[in-house]
Amino acid sequence: MGWSGGRRVGALLGTLALAGAATFAWGSLVERRLFTLRRETVPVLPKGAASVTILHLSDLHMAPWQKDKQEWVQSLALLKPDLIVDTGDNLGHADGIPGIERAFADFGGIPGLYVHGSNDYFGPMRKNWLNYLTGPSSSGRGPEAPRKRNLDTDRLETFFTDALGWQNLNNAVGSVTINGTRFDVFGVDDPHIGADRLDLLTGLLDSQQDDETLETADAGLQHVVNIGVVHAPYQRVLNSFVNHGADLILAGHTHGGQVCVPGYGALVTNCDIPRDQVKGLSLWRHALRSAFLHVSAGLGTSIYAPVRFACRPEATLLTLVARDTK
Repeated sequence: MGWSGGRRVGALLGTLALAGAATFAWGSLVERRLFTLRRETVPVLPKGAASVTILHLSDLHMAPWQKDKQEWVQSLALLKPDLIVDTGDNLGHADGIPGIERAFADFGGIPGLYVHGSNDYFGPMRKNWLNYLTGPSSSGRGPEAPRKRNLDTDRLETFFTDALGWQNLNNAVGSVTINGTRFDVFGVDDPHIGADRLDLLTGLLDSQQDDETLETADAGLQHVVNIGVVHAPYQRVLNSFVNHGADLILAGHTHGGQVCVPGYGALVTNCDIPRDQVKGLSLWRHALRSAFLHVSAGLGTSIYAPVRFACRPEATLLTLVARDTK
């Protein structure tokens, strides 16, 4: 290679380095703070039912200094949703709970459901964030190696359950009636660390249905829309939820890929869900059945991987409508 050729290669490498630096600066300084509200319509209610709005929040990874995120989430109370669903990873720092309490301060009186992600138990660990691109940070196939919890999960649960009145769906079932439609809801603790107990769901749901059949009939309610809630959307969990009759499944965890390529999409999902279902609304099909699946790209990142690219932080307002609505 001659001198002129060497200069061209050097110029190209310099241009690529500059573009990479600019991309990282945009993703770390700008895009990760461009909080966005998405809206989706889901035709999942019984014929003739009144519409229901669900505010889906996930992966706030809250740190105490993130005042802009706290204020933006607090402003979502103005939407006056009928139901809030929080799919976990609320905390990003040992002192993150006061920020969550400020962010959700105006949500009292709105029914809610929640499950945990690993970052509701364990604080983030300092590591090379590029490892995220090599595959999931956990297999999701069994209990994670013993690790001391260093976040105040009890305080988080007390705030959600007692102060806000939300239902804890970590390996649990529940129900809520909104606008004349009864929702049977069920969830599991985080599959990413093997905390889910899918083996318990059948018995819990059978008991719930036995207890509620007469009550629902006596009340004249339109029975039933089933909602499954999970943090990490591993395929085995989604398949189990479909087997248990879910009409709608809500999940988070993926960050939408967090670093995406325009025109291509997510590079990784941090679990085994297909890349084309890493965020947004889709259909999950299993065993000749299907359910609507909404995966939130979430509102935060680890404090040790503070970058998003082509994947803005988001919350979603889902409007559930009757199946016969065009």
